[in-house]
Amino acid sequence: MFRKNCCMFGGRNNMPMMNDMDCCEREPIVEPVINKCVEREFCHEVKHVCPIHTHVVNRHIYNHTYTPQYTCSEENQVINNDNGGCCGFANNDYDF
Repeated sequence: MFRKNCCMFGGRNNMPMMNDMDCCEREPIVEPVINKCVEREFCHEVKHVCPIHTHVVNRHIYNHTYTPQYTCSEENQVINNDNGGCCGFANNDYDF
């Protein structure tokens, strides 16, 4: 039961030295977490009810006009001027 000693550190610049091409695997090194930010936008339609009341005022305006309606009446008067009369009759009224 020989263990193969591979990927040993040493040599120049402390780089791994390989005994042969068949190297054993080591546990992975966990790096610090890299946080990524993904921004998303969600559009929502919010309905608002705006009540509008219209009040109508109806004005009935009456303009009065006056038109004269003329009437006419006529009266006939008869006046007899008899200055002393004829044949001694005084104040004789004759109808014409």
